[in-house]
Amino acid sequence: MLTRLSISSHEEVYRVEDAQAGLRGFIALHSTRLGPAAGGLRMRVYDSDAAALDDVLSLSRGMSYKNAAAGLPLGGGKAVIMGDPATDKTPELLRAMGRAIDGIGGRYWTAEDMGMSPADMAEIARATRYVAGRDQGRHASGDPSPITARGVAAAMRAGAARLWGSDDLAGRHVAVQGLGHVGWHLCRILHEAGARLSVADTDAARVATTAREFGAEAMDADAILAAQADILAPCAIGGVLNVGTIPAIRARMVCGAANNQLATPRDADTLHARGILYLPDYLANGGGIINVAAEILHVEDRAAWLEERLNEIRVRMDRILSRAAGEDISPAIIADRMVEETLLDRAG
Repeated sequence: MLTRLSISSHEEVYRVEDAQAGLRGFIALHSTRLGPAAGGLRMRVYDSDAAALDDVLSLSRGMSYKNAAAGLPLGGGKAVIMGDPATDKTPELLRAMGRAIDGIGGRYWTAEDMGMSPADMAEIARATRYVAGRDQGRHASGDPSPITARGVAAAMRAGAARLWGSDDLAGRHVAVQGLGHVGWHLCRILHEAGARLSVADTDAARVATTAREFGAEAMDADAILAAQADILAPCAIGGVLNVGTIPAIRARMVCGAANNQLATPRDADTLHARGILYLPDYLANGGGIINVAAEILHVEDRAAWLEERLNEIRVRMDRILSRAAGEDISPAIIADRMVEETLLDRAG
């Protein structure tokens, strides 16, 4: 079931296969320097095994940075299942993935990500205890999406204060790309704050429903990247900020929930050169893993613990933006530097 792959950039990488259950996927542990690797399980259609492997490697590295940036005693890991969650997901497949995770012996904890739900986590938990994001149990954390969205909104307020001198989002025009669980909750929060919304998703019905609910303008999923908005919020797949899209962006700030929004590290410099404030995604979207961590760590006073760490997202983002402005470089560079210092300090 588990075949270990030799990949120098990561501590452990496994191909996962169970023909009887229809399971094909990968598990990657980027770093366990700060603690057991933690990161969600994603199920989606990939063009090839190579594409799935590239995704899990990139996502697991991002989790190392996300967990360190959130001040959590967790390393970075990720898992992916190749397949359509709408048609290929079965209890047998999920339990098979649970057995694979269990075979890693607690060095990797999984949770909900794209294509997964708390019910799926409960099914996986029938085969392993190294799973969070469940909706039942003493420390159950449930769907992390609302908490993720709250963290993104907090980061967005930090960026607004830096750009416009006030963190009030009322009247600000925010273009949200991706209306999954996190994107929808972000729209709700922004609508309640008085922001004006443009929304886009590959699911036309979801766009129509969200537009009606929040009085938003419906846009094409690609065209929204060039919307005449104050803030662009990528909340779908990664790599949307790249050499092809950045020249067309008209927003003053980019702050969203998607992982790995930059196609390459150089794209952060390109955004900065254009005067676009990019808020590092792994800090802005850290609310989800904070929510999951409370379950992994068996935190008793969950509500207070979450509030403290959600507030820290704003504090850390303020600090990063201040340092970046002082050095006239992208906040992404400052964020990476701060996280790498943390990893090196703890590794020693």
